[in-house]
Amino acid sequence: MNPFAPVPSTPLLGVNIDHVATLRNARGGRFPDPLDAAQAALRGGADIITFHLREDRRHIRDDDVERLRTQCAAPLNFEAAVTDEMLACIERVRPPMVCLVPERRQELTTEGGLDVAGHVERVRAACARLAAAGCRVSLFIEPGAAQIDAAAAAGAPCVELHTGAYANAVDAADAELAARELQRLRDALARAHALGLQTHAGHGLTLASTATVAALPGIAELHIGHALIGHALAVGIEQSVRDFKAVIARARRDG
Repeated sequence: MNPFAPVPSTPLLGVNIDHVATLRNARGGRFPDPLDAAQAALRGGADIITFHLREDRRHIRDDDVERLRTQCAAPLNFEAAVTDEMLACIERVRPPMVCLVPERRQELTTEGGLDVAGHVERVRAACARLAAAGCRVSLFIEPGAAQIDAAAAAGAPCVELHTGAYANAVDAADAELAARELQRLRDALARAHALGLQTHAGHGLTLASTATVAALPGIAELHIGHALIGHALAVGIEQSVRDFKAVIARARRDG
């Protein structure tokens, strides 16, 4: 798959394998192996393998990245903070896709989007550096006008809209809040498209919330990890990927 290809008619599914590494690291050793999980996800129909190499290496480790680079027959989406260490690592690995994200040591998972508006020059320099390495860069941002405008100004070709607020509202059965957050995503998509940005979405999506987000026009990729791996505990990774892919296809067909 060409990472610079036109927007597909049905959103591609990027499967985040971080939580497989989290389970392995809880006990040490090499089991369960994130590479095995990635290969199972591909057998289930995953289009992209996503992973986040954190500065504290709490889940994915450097040797995981190297093994994914050499043994995974799928486009890799390398999530990382905007630091010199991570940018240098990305330049060495040269994945086809990169998503720049915020990162705080004390957080359990990524909380909120990257503040591009507050650091435009720094992000612009990172985007240019990674583009020179042959990487397609996406910025993980909140679905708001200021961050979308800043992402365009920073020269990123893609943005990934943070869907956590919408997903949480769906999980809480708060219909009013879910409707507001869904409209915020719609508005963000329209603004991003008007600026020529390819749009992706992810964070906190379950089968239920994926269905609605996948139906939104113009989303090229969905990146899903925690809920997909959680669902896999009951049905296996291959079937979990198939279930999410089926929801995405049905949402786009019926939407």
